[in-house]
Amino acid sequence: MGQAEAPFILVADDDRSTRESLVTALELEGYRASAVGDGARALEQVLATRPDAVVLDIGMPEIDGLSVCRRMRSRQDRTPVLILTARSEVSERISGLDAGADDYLSKPFSLDELLARLRALLRRSRLEEPSVALVVGDLRLDAAARRVWRGAQEVELTKTEFDLLHLLMRNAGVVLGPGSIYEEIWGYDFGPDSKNLAVYVGYLRRKLGDEGTGQLIRTVRGVGYTLRAP
Repeated sequence: MGQAEAPFILVADDDRSTRESLVTALELEGYRASAVGDGARALEQVLATRPDAVVLDIGMPEIDGLSVCRRMRSRQDRTPVLILTARSEVSERISGLDAGADDYLSKPFSLDELLARLRALLRRSRLEEPSVALVVGDLRLDAAARRVWRGAQEVELTKTEFDLLHLLMRNAGVVLGPGSIYEEIWGYDFGPDSKNLAVYVGYLRRKLGDEGTGQLIRTVRGVGYTLRAP
């Protein structure tokens, strides 16, 4: 049997030194990699090369990174996207997640962390979901089709949001700690100071209409999160 081809990573960043250093680092790690310097070319290359993952800077000319991500998702392109942002504000991170990104990383970043997050995204994108429908209350999830409904209303989720909800529903009634959730979803524990998980839980609640009383996704303070019928 022939050896599987190395994953192909597309890097989109308007800073030349960042592009070149990332491509070099990725190739040293065994990936195939290419880079572009603006959002318009990023969209062209996503269509032309079908990368396994995209590292996407927000602040780019022609078309910004958030718009690139939105356009990818609008045409049902589920390629994993890791957003790079020069800002560390929660609002900037939320904008990236809301645009359909799977993860984000603030500049300046650790190369080791970027590689770890990429490995996690690639690993998750290759998992074969079992053809099993999960139901908790009026919430239904079809793992094979990667679709979710709340009552009769279908809910559109990003890949990471779907994976997080799937994990919670598979473990309905069990309180999962942040560390175990990070390891399962991201493949990397970002530590107690990370707000990544809280941001995703907040977005899940909003999209599911799960805010206020009678929540499906519940916070167990000091312990973690659980999902159970109200």
